[in-house]
Amino acid sequence: MPEYKLIIFDWDGTLMDSIARIVVSMQAAAHHCQLDIPTAIQVKDIIGLSLPKALAILFPLGSQGQLKAMLEQYKYQYVEGDNPPTPLFDNARSLLTALKDNNKLLAVATGKGRQGLQRVLSESDTEHFFHALRCADEMRSKPDPQMILSLLAELNVLPEHAVMIGDTHYDMQMAQAAGVDSIGITLGVHDRATLSRYQPKAIVDSLAELQPLLLPV
Repeated sequence: MPEYKLIIFDWDGTLMDSIARIVVSMQAAAHHCQLDIPTAIQVKDIIGLSLPKALAILFPLGSQGQLKAMLEQYKYQYVEGDNPPTPLFDNARSLLTALKDNNKLLAVATGKGRQGLQRVLSESDTEHFFHALRCADEMRSKPDPQMILSLLAELNVLPEHAVMIGDTHYDMQMAQAAGVDSIGITLGVHDRATLSRYQPKAIVDSLAELQPLLLPV
């Protein structure tokens, strides 16, 4: 495994156990807006995309007005609804601490909007770990490589010295398009077979397994 200078994390399903909350919130929002309620599998398959792109896929027959209402209602349900908790995954904080202590550059590239990411970073007290953040309401949605390319430029890192870590095929595709390595993690949305189609350097089942890969002795 190469020794990477920049480590880019997806958020939902990679560092934070938030998939169940996303599913419940999307279903509740669809019910409120009187749209067909998507299945859990359907919702999971759009996690990682920007919210407008995700809604267009989930509700292809929805009018612009309905999709706008869904967007606002989803945000409301995610924050205010009766939802599952969203803790960090086991070993997330210790991994981030070890990486930072070893002078790694850390970044987030997420399908969340800036407001949503800032909220969960504050709630989880993790913002201080990261040198740069990229959100889907400020950049083109995954799997477009813009988020990664922008991070490489800001942090002055060559593609071969960076790695993208994520739980969806969108993360793996984005890394491929940007010319950087990827590592898949099975804590969130997509399984090992799906992630493996995009030639990640490794696939892990926990954050604990990442540390020896990213910080070889």
